[in-house]
Amino acid sequence: MSTTVTDEQIQALAATAKPYSVALLQWGPERTMDGADAIELEHQRRMVSLRAEGTIAVLCPVASDTLAGVAIMTVPAEEAAEIMAGDPCVRAGMMRFEVHPCHGFPGDALPA
Repeated sequence: MSTTVTDEQIQALAATAKPYSVALLQWGPERTMDGADAIELEHQRRMVSLRAEGTIAVLCPVASDTLAGVAIMTVPAEEAAEIMAGDPCVRAGMMRFEVHPCHGFPGDALPA
């Protein structure tokens, strides 16, 4: 690390933290069931729609045999869990999910 960060910088950043929820989507036992491609397309359509609405701030599909994706959500964890429970892939048993409350810093973004 070549950048020095002061205690004051840490405190100033911490003061800007806002509550978010992180949803972790994991592949489930029915990942390759008949009709999986169509169900996954509906999952993708729903996730992109939630992103467009602002419910998902950051959407990160993951190229893994176990982890399907990560979503940083702008709603409380209880609401995020309700949203994820209604996901087509979750309902079909293709994915499982965990939701955890977290904090983030407004303005953080993925590089373009």
